[in-house]
Amino acid sequence: MRKQSWSAWLTLQRKNWPLVMVTLLSLLTAIVLVAKSSSSLPVTCSCDRASDGEAGEVPLVRESVPSRGESRGRSSPLGFMKSKLVLLVSHELSLSGGPLLLMELAFLLRGVGAEVVWITNQTPADPDEVVYSLEHKMLDRGVQVFSAKSQKAIDTALAADLIVLNTAVAGKWLDAVLKDDVHRVLPKILWWIHEMRGHYFKLEYVKHLPSVAGAMIDSYTTAEYWKNRTHERLGIKMPKTYVVHLGNSKDLMEVAENSVAKRVLREHVRESLGLRNDDLLFAIINSVSRGKGQDLFLRSFHESLQMIQEKKLQVPSMHAVVVGSDMNAQTKFELELRNFVVDQKIKDRVHFVNKTLAVAPYLASIDVLVQNSQARGECFGRITIEAMAFQLPVLGTAAGGTTEIVVNSLTGLLHPAGKEGVTLLAENIVKLATQVERRFTMGKKGYERVKEMFLEHHMAERIALVLREVLQSAQSRTRS
Repeated sequence: MRKQSWSAWLTLQRKNWPLVMVTLLSLLTAIVLVAKSSSSLPVTCSCDRASDGEAGEVPLVRESVPSRGESRGRSSPLGFMKSKLVLLVSHELSLSGGPLLLMELAFLLRGVGAEVVWITNQTPADPDEVVYSLEHKMLDRGVQVFSAKSQKAIDTALAADLIVLNTAVAGKWLDAVLKDDVHRVLPKILWWIHEMRGHYFKLEYVKHLPSVAGAMIDSYTTAEYWKNRTHERLGIKMPKTYVVHLGNSKDLMEVAENSVAKRVLREHVRESLGLRNDDLLFAIINSVSRGKGQDLFLRSFHESLQMIQEKKLQVPSMHAVVVGSDMNAQTKFELELRNFVVDQKIKDRVHFVNKTLAVAPYLASIDVLVQNSQARGECFGRITIEAMAFQLPVLGTAAGGTTEIVVNSLTGLLHPAGKEGVTLLAENIVKLATQVERRFTMGKKGYERVKEMFLEHHMAERIALVLREVLQSAQSRTRS
């Protein structure tokens, strides 16, 4: 692969990122196929804090974890879904975590021969390149895509063996479209919830929650929050709730475990940012919004630079990259970020990259991931386990699902959410900048934890146990 072709691609990505996503994924696949490595790090560390017991009435769906060798010849745990009709209801179709997770479930189900139908409740009025790209990706994989308000969608809902509502907001579709037929579908609904923000607790969204077959939530922290919040604020009771931790896709793991692919990606992403190979790069990879904490991260990064200067510490040139901008619609918050960088005279050290479906190139190019979600934190935080797959240490807020992924002082370092966490995060940045061996060791331990708990087959097995039970419940409730 010629150097100038990669440079041209990287320049094009900045200008027209939605169309380039498919190209990038194809390139990653080619790299893996050409230079696939059979070596892997051994799994030697068990650090599962959460799975040793249950939290209140919320069960964690467990599975026995086969070895790597067994996984290659393993039949899918979702095989019982063959020929089942499944309707997936998404509140939107975008590059955010919820829709992408539901798409992964769609592909897992299609892989075992299920008939899968997708509807999006809220679609943009004007043609949207991202929606177009994602819909065609699903169509190419055999997922049918219907209009949310069409008669086809209604007929599918009534005939389906299983309906998955994705996110709390998707609940609006029930009354708006099904109307008097809502009661006929409630016994076969699995509600997959990812939200942690208080404004999602509206009765118009979740009034049918107590009557569905079950709720599936990505972390213990979020499950407990929903249990308490729905009771205290809305006066309703959660249905049977399953905590199902997510897993990394096989495609991402293939890149993460391929040293040639990572080296190529690191070289060319850094070249596009104007960085040298030995520069230290800290990244925050989330959609840019106040809740994701990019503003506080940049304050911490600026403070860490001051600490290094004051203490006259010898470290490589340090940089920060914010991946998740929207260069076509710069919000007031993003302008605040860019103004802060200019005002503090660190523009040459902070880089902004447009939001993208393909995070692997950036994970291959950075040295540390910062997961700085604020308030109650992330419901789970998929990017955290993706970074750990690339043997990156994680600096995360001690909130939400991050506390169920990152083992403090072993796979990363945790700091408080809010303004009180700014200085501690700055100190942790300095620690990992100056303690090279510790940085590498944390990355290796994080990788081991991923291999033990957070792979695609782990997630598929956890979800399979939930779907099997929900189907049985739906059948029994329909007969009665």
